[in-house]
Amino acid sequence: MSKYRSSEWFGKEGKMGFLYRSWMKNQGTPDHMFDGRPVIGICNTWSELTPCNAHFRDLAESVKRGVLEAGGFPVEFPIMSLGETLLKPTAMLFRNLASMDTEESIRGNPIDGVVLLTGCDKTTPSTMMGAASVDIPTIVVPGGPMLNGKFRGKDIGSGTAVWKLTDDLKTNKITLTDYLAAEGCMSRSAGHCMTMGTASTMACMVESLGMCLPGSAATPAVDSRKKVLAHMSGRRIVEMVKEDLKISKVLTRAAFENAIKVNAAIGGSSNFVIHLTAIAGRIGVELTLDDFDRLGSKIPLLLNLMPSGQYLMEDFYYAGGLPVIIDQLRAGLDMETITVTGHGHAENVSTLKDCYNTDVIAPYKQPLLPEAGIAVLKGNLAVNGAVIKPSAASPHLMTHTGRAVVFATIEDYHANVDNPDLDIDETCVMVLQNVGPVGYPGMPEVGNMVLPQKILDKGITDMVRISDGRMSGTAYGTVVLHVSPEAAIGGTLALVQNGDMITLDVPARKLHLEVSDEELERRRAAWVKPAYHTSRGYVSMYQRHVQQADKGADLDFLVGSSGSDVQRDSH
Repeated sequence: MSKYRSSEWFGKEGKMGFLYRSWMKNQGTPDHMFDGRPVIGICNTWSELTPCNAHFRDLAESVKRGVLEAGGFPVEFPIMSLGETLLKPTAMLFRNLASMDTEESIRGNPIDGVVLLTGCDKTTPSTMMGAASVDIPTIVVPGGPMLNGKFRGKDIGSGTAVWKLTDDLKTNKITLTDYLAAEGCMSRSAGHCMTMGTASTMACMVESLGMCLPGSAATPAVDSRKKVLAHMSGRRIVEMVKEDLKISKVLTRAAFENAIKVNAAIGGSSNFVIHLTAIAGRIGVELTLDDFDRLGSKIPLLLNLMPSGQYLMEDFYYAGGLPVIIDQLRAGLDMETITVTGHGHAENVSTLKDCYNTDVIAPYKQPLLPEAGIAVLKGNLAVNGAVIKPSAASPHLMTHTGRAVVFATIEDYHANVDNPDLDIDETCVMVLQNVGPVGYPGMPEVGNMVLPQKILDKGITDMVRISDGRMSGTAYGTVVLHVSPEAAIGGTLALVQNGDMITLDVPARKLHLEVSDEELERRRAAWVKPAYHTSRGYVSMYQRHVQQADKGADLDFLVGSSGSDVQRDSH
């Protein structure tokens, strides 16, 4: 009888063994596949409603070939797929639901090791969270970025180009015909955003954590070498099962610290903070907002990639990819902590560390910026913390005091932002309330509010913006995000009124509402908690159990692990 957990299904005698094996045979599975070999689950987030992941059925076939070649038994299974571009009201609302789908699909089935096929933003953290709560051998195959967008002789980046082209259209720099023509030019191949948006950030997070084969993060989706990596990942997961190299052996404290430092060097998305924190909560590693500032905020920016720079992920791959960044940071990383290869980063990158384009990947001693990591702000406006991405912000606004212009909801913002009578100028601070985990619900990517038309018409392209929501990793600007506690549960953000003065001081890590404690208490006493959006279903459960942004916005009852053991049979 096999030593693997799948033997509790396929290795049984009598009725239960008959049941478990017989129904699998209707797919043409021969007897010898039940001889005790490792059963490898391929967790597929394919969906045509998730365009970034629409090539995953093909990618899964490459994984299967690798599994079979190594003597394993591959079984592909679907889970809920989260498409950032289409799913309303926000894919973040369903990240935790997809993590539950992943967790229970792995635990409840005869799977000895699992390959996670991930791409679009939330498909990576959700599957990682679910797998971490089961704790079996796990490897990730990032789906890869699209090829560079090409529009009239210039490269354009997914997401980042949307914000810029929309501003250009509003200020008559381009025509509607130009705008529509750019749509097909931006998204011209399979894959996820090719800027350093959240999808690319998550792929780099996976590689820096040691959860995928070296070089996987930047390999374009349509490059034949992506299929090679998928094939080799299929081979490797069989070996990991035989070695009992569980996900908990890879996701150590040292791995999380490595990921924080690498994220700073690549100018990664601010969404990295909320997702890495949630994964840490599942695997049992203590991680706080202060860790991101302490470990990452002084790291130099080495990657010249949109939105913090000029190039795109295809260029990053040709320049050498993430192994080059990891090698350049080696003095500050734990290069020996184990990865899915069974080795540390030192061995993984030993033959992959050459940089082929220093315009794309700057030398460590000549960085693009001396300090680039996520900065964590605190003060009476964000008692538990807020975040800002300095590499995407305007230097002249990093220390700023301005008059608050408050939008109570996203509907209020849309209805009034372009009102010519709106009392606002470029020195003001735009404040958006009730777009946090509970308030929206789901904490959408609306924090990078488009500036009022009257401001854009003056040639102004950035203002200080503050919210309890998130912003796309493809976005840019002096945008304060993830304010905690959020407005919908009575955080100070809920008490901000038009005309209040707000001080942002990023060097001092300060976010302060210039209102007396006495006045704030008076306002708090008069504050009325908004009603929940619904009383039924998943959304109701989410609003009642979601943690705040500084905790990773996981559901409180999902934090931690239930392991892989299942005691009872199904019949």
